[in-house]
Amino acid sequence: MIPTAEEAYEIVKKYNQGEFHLSHARIVGDVLAWYARDLGLADEAEYWRAVGILHDIDFELYPQEHCWKAPELLRENGVDEDMIHAVVSHGYGICSDVKPERLMEKVLFAADELTGLIGAVAVMRPSKSVDDLEVKSVRKKFKDRKFAAGCDRDVIARGAEELGWELDQLIEKTILAMRESPNVA
Repeated sequence: MIPTAEEAYEIVKKYNQGEFHLSHARIVGDVLAWYARDLGLADEAEYWRAVGILHDIDFELYPQEHCWKAPELLRENGVDEDMIHAVVSHGYGICSDVKPERLMEKVLFAADELTGLIGAVAVMRPSKSVDDLEVKSVRKKFKDRKFAAGCDRDVIARGAEELGWELDQLIEKTILAMRESPNVA
């Protein structure tokens, strides 16, 4: 089964109750859907959104087994094997040995951590918004590894490289994607 975004969110809610995790799932889903449209793949946007929503399905209950428990939980819910591969690949080299192969998987790998960093930078601004956030502000905080220390800069940089993009391009696109998300505060 390939779940819709709404079905994906209902699946995620079975295993995640924390507002942070549920909000992150929706934001990453929105960001992936934006990227699909931006990259000329609008017909795949809802599939990309569903993968983004599902990507951390196991994190709240099984943080030490993140990406290892996901296939089991997703299979219990009848989720398609290609979608399971995409979900698990976002942890490549961190908590998974499944490499991102398709464009959508590479975007998820690159943007997942970055959404957290951008969100943290936005909250520190007077506006507390991504609406007036600039790439240079994110770059400044990107260099400060003590700021939002849980956001792995090496993963973000590696993700940009895997996509063949400059880091500033990835940051700019992800800011634009987050601006369009109704789930970003």
